Amino acid sequence: MIKLHSKLSLLAGENVDLGFLTITHDVNLPRSLAERSALISSDVDGIPDYFGCLLRPKGVLAGNKSTPQFLLPEDLMHLSEGDIVKIASDTLNLRVLYRRQSHQNSILLTERCNHYCLMCSQPPKNIDDSYLLDETKELVKRIPSDTHEIGFTGGEPTLYGDGFIDLIRLTKSYLPSTAIHVLSNGRAFQDIEFCRKYAAIDHHDVMVGIPIYSDDPVLHDYIVQSKGAFNETVRGILNLKSLGQRVEIRVVIHKQNAHKLVDLAEFIARNLLFVDHVALMGLEIIGFTRANMDKLWIDQFEYKDELSRAANHLKNNGMNVSIYNHQLCLVNPDIHFAYKKSISDWKNEYVDECKSCLKLNECGGFFSSAVQNRYSDNLKAFKN
Repeated sequence: MIKLHSKLSLLAGENVDLGFLTITHDVNLPRSLAERSALISSDVDGIPDYFGCLLRPKGVLAGNKSTPQFLLPEDLMHLSEGDIVKIASDTLNLRVLYRRQSHQNSILLTERCNHYCLMCSQPPKNIDDSYLLDETKELVKRIPSDTHEIGFTGGEPTLYGDGFIDLIRLTKSYLPSTAIHVLSNGRAFQDIEFCRKYAAIDHHDVMVGIPIYSDDPVLHDYIVQSKGAFNETVRGILNLKSLGQRVEIRVVIHKQNAHKLVDLAEFIARNLLFVDHVALMGLEIIGFTRANMDKLWIDQFEYKDELSRAANHLKNNGMNVSIYNHQLCLVNPDIHFAYKKSISDWKNEYVDECKSCLKLNECGGFFSSAVQNRYSDNLKAFKN
């Protein structure tokens, strides 16, 4: 598991508002770039005074310089060339906003949401956090143009309305070759005019990941704790596809819907055959899930046959299907074609039972929250 934020200690210089900084190890950067960079260096001499700040590994003397210098914590030693961070001048908290070597850069746009899902990993807050949108717009301008993909998540990003549209347009302008993946409950797209504004951006590679948790509207609405959500979500998907936009259906599997997976797969294949991707996803034990464990927890071993039938039904109907957030030994061999290592490296772990497994490198492992809380009793390492 990789940590993406940590508190710094000021070693020397004045604590000023540093804003966004790009990580570098290159002491010879041109001044125009160095002023916007955080230099990680153990050297005391030969460092120009115009870097944004210096990050010093433990045990390194600060040196007599006016440049702000901070002790780099051990849990941030993973920072590498091209990463983008932001240091809060009031708390000295460093947040990693973009990792150059990662293919899983997701950016939180808001903690507000019009759902209250039983298993929400980012419990909604009724606050004005629009500063996150402003921060993201500035971040997008600094992300390298050859970045393969970025994600926008929440909360519910579309609650910004035209602000969300502006962000997608801005991202297309600054990152014309970068794919965008948006996590949304899809309800805003029931408004055809909003949907048309989104489609008019004409982005070459943007997909909206939208959850449907059951073919039964009552059960779906119960899971998301919002009456009428199912109908609005389906209308949003229909509007998006009518305008040629890419849509992914995301199904988080838990006790409430695990044994109805085949019904949901049949509903999707019958009514939403034209969506671009279906992701069948394991549960992350974080946020509201911890408070609702009795309603949500189910051993993945218990529904592995339903998972097989659902994935194969989607495949046999010509649909693109993937299985995320599961352990490989708990997935039947007949659906290994759909299995993906999907858990982001900054929250990914393996347990002792995995150490002797011959397919460890093929397995996606666990969310760290599962390791800390609960996971299947039916793990079985591959031996041959």
